[in-house]
Amino acid sequence: MSNIIKHQNETYWEAKKSFFYKTIQKITLNTRNEFFNLFLININYSKDKSIIDIGSTPSIDKEHNIFLESIKDNPNVACLSNQNCRILQKKYKNIKKVIIGDALNTILEDNSFDIVHSNATIEHVGSFENQVLFVKEMLRISKESVFIQTPNRLYPIDFHTILPFIHWLPKKLHRKILKFLKLNFYSKEENLNLLTIKELKKICKKLNIKKFKILKYKIFFLTSNLILVCYK
Repeated sequence: MSNIIKHQNETYWEAKKSFFYKTIQKITLNTRNEFFNLFLININYSKDKSIIDIGSTPSIDKEHNIFLESIKDNPNVACLSNQNCRILQKKYKNIKKVIIGDALNTILEDNSFDIVHSNATIEHVGSFENQVLFVKEMLRISKESVFIQTPNRLYPIDFHTILPFIHWLPKKLHRKILKFLKLNFYSKEENLNLLTIKELKKICKKLNIKKFKILKYKIFFLTSNLILVCYK
């Protein structure tokens, strides 16, 4: 098990022991249900279309798999992750294929799926250059559209560290503070690299994407999450 996966698993199971877990779980469920509603509004989706979920999590807990739960009547679903997610096929019998691979280089053919979906993954692929490659690869393997959700760096609280405001500082300074606070994992760019609307637009410009929109999801009247939707 890689350090990043080990850290994610340990953090998650520790969180489940927390007094606030049920409240956080409820907020997460509501938020991800809203993300799926935005998916339906902005993507020409039907259960007959092929779809791949990039960055799936090997968990059958409901707050992790709202998207897969919502498309369980679709017989054309695949998942790709750097983790072994075959456990998902036990709960979701409609998943045709589970791929263990690299989201920056999936080794899939061009236009492999009608729709490519990713939830809270692009901020974990490393540098800005890697994030560009991530979007490029998602576009390459999609026939119709791409749907990418990520936390907004300009929201007052970083959902990963649960610390306010310091992620607004220049990234190098932010990482030095995280390291000082013994949050070594999140102090590394390869593990956490938050994005803004400006940076998402820059990615689209670098890839010469003409048909795209950036949706804003708000919690307490402030934009907490960004959704990049690209059309081919």
